[in-house]
Amino acid sequence: MKIGDYEVHSVQTGLFKLDGGAMFGVVPKNLWERTNPSDEKNRIEMCARALLLDSGKKKVLIDTGIGNKMPERLNQIYAVDNSKYTLDSSLKELGCMREDITDVIISHLHFDHAGGSTFYDEDKQLKVAFPNAVYHVQKEQYEWALNPSDRDRASYFPENYKLLEDKKVLNLLNGEHKFDGNVTLLPVNGHTKDMQMIKISDGDNTLLYLADLIPTAGHIPLPYIMGYDLFPLMTLDEKKKYLKDVSENNWMVFFEHDPYNECATVGLGAKGYNTKECFSVSEK
Repeated sequence: MKIGDYEVHSVQTGLFKLDGGAMFGVVPKNLWERTNPSDEKNRIEMCARALLLDSGKKKVLIDTGIGNKMPERLNQIYAVDNSKYTLDSSLKELGCMREDITDVIISHLHFDHAGGSTFYDEDKQLKVAFPNAVYHVQKEQYEWALNPSDRDRASYFPENYKLLEDKKVLNLLNGEHKFDGNVTLLPVNGHTKDMQMIKISDGDNTLLYLADLIPTAGHIPLPYIMGYDLFPLMTLDEKKKYLKDVSENNWMVFFEHDPYNECATVGLGAKGYNTKECFSVSEK
């Protein structure tokens, strides 16, 4: 897919699982399991899908997946699986090395979005994963991550982001931000404080990286809101706002966590919003 100056590439960083009930909140299982079947532990299949924007001059990575620093106990709880995909192997398939990345845009600092931002070397020393990149995060999201609530503390691991500040590679943003002529960062607050979605547009074509506002195609219907969201009614308002923009302007949307559907267009029918067409970045 080409949008403006950028060639757009999907980057699979790995697979994992989360509790289906937590992922769909108040929606009954007999409804959500139609699109997201669960295993014997009630966990649904998930992926951590990043996006690479390549203009030739800039290589911009959006989110970094779980990484490989989590303790084995947590890897088992979340069924983390890197046997098929890793961030490094997927970038290598695109002819890209860690050193080539000029910018990393992090939607928010939960472990499944920012875990690959740092790594431990052979001497167990914590290192910045993309040594030539500037990392872009909303300031209030970073401050929240440094002092999360008891409710969401388990989602934030300081080793994923504190080093970025220490090494002075962290660019803290305040609100909606025009990254460049094709990329705009759009803060939303229902899932967590100042998560940012990424809008890539050239006027003719627009792709909206939804992050955790709508993590899978199964979350398109308005009431399908995660139990993880700190402010679910705010999520509902944000979904109404952006799904209206997406459907009326024929934008494409990108699902970070859906292992079955990468992108879609969205329509409004008699029963509410729904996916019209699902496809991959490489098909456009």
